[in-house]
Amino acid sequence: MNVEEMYQDIILDHYREKHHAGLREPFGAEVHHVNPTCGDEITLRVELDGDRVGDISYHAEGCSISQASTSVMTDLVIGRDIVDTLALFDDFRTLMEGQGRIEPDEDRLEDGIAFAGVAQFPGRVKCAMLGWSALRDALARAGASLPGPVANETRSA
Repeated sequence: MNVEEMYQDIILDHYREKHHAGLREPFGAEVHHVNPTCGDEITLRVELDGDRVGDISYHAEGCSISQASTSVMTDLVIGRDIVDTLALFDDFRTLMEGQGRIEPDEDRLEDGIAFAGVAQFPGRVKCAMLGWSALRDALARAGASLPGPVANETRSA
């Protein structure tokens, strides 16, 4: 099995068995984001536990990339402190904006490395970023202090 096939398997596994899917309570903030390019939608809830991400739950509809990326994201950030979560957001966004030329850090991104190939397709980057962008927005709404603007292109009112 080559690396690309392995990455495809990771994405399909997370799509079929979505980790942390299903909206749960309690939650500190809820957001709804839409990717109009692909038709993906996500409602995401975040619960903070002090300076840590205590829980993330979501309901998503759309392509396998958006749903798998959200599943991977939840595994990566639940239990992390907010500063590290935001740094991980930046690491994943850098990978997605790298057009396939950035070597992912497997120790840091774990299953997130599977999306390195997605970065080669600009139309799919928004799919992979949907859950991550929703998380960043939800953290801001939950009262986390975020650097820079929270606005993103996938958000709907």
